[in-house]
Amino acid sequence: MRKASITNTLIGLIVFFFILGIAFPQLKQLFWLSGMDIQNKEWWRLITVSLTHQGLFHMGFNVLSLHILGTPTESLLGKRNYFLVLFISLVSGSILSVIFNNPSVASVGASGMIFGLFGSLALIGQRVGIEWRSILVIVGINFAIGFVLGGVDWRGHLGGLIGGTLVTTILNRTK
Repeated sequence: MRKASITNTLIGLIVFFFILGIAFPQLKQLFWLSGMDIQNKEWWRLITVSLTHQGLFHMGFNVLSLHILGTPTESLLGKRNYFLVLFISLVSGSILSVIFNNPSVASVGASGMIFGLFGSLALIGQRVGIEWRSILVIVGINFAIGFVLGGVDWRGHLGGLIGGTLVTTILNRTK
């Protein structure tokens, strides 16, 4: 019997919590991330932020990105290292968001973790022959969209990118 991938399990969790959030709208408030919540020692929000999204488009785009980036990254890194990249990216994105956003600003979504996958895949792409320069272009476009449209937590994206890149650099050196 084939084990479920971390990517597919995470996608299932995100979709499940999105649907749950429609049924129970106050759930989003328990999971979103803001500096004020962290000041109140609600540390779980550094993680649960990835399970709540602003709307169907936001959730759909993140789930699609997670599938496209996560599937090859999980295959190339293995489950343990892939989980490390996801976790460090998520937490580093959340921490940068909390540090550099106004404490009353709430953030939602899995984008920090996804940006960590961009960084990770760009680094391992060099090793396995994936066109990593195109990944950098996509990252640049995503940052530009965030600045043009507004309402996007680019700090969380940057933190995730830094976290995913750093942990993958360390993992590549220990091989």
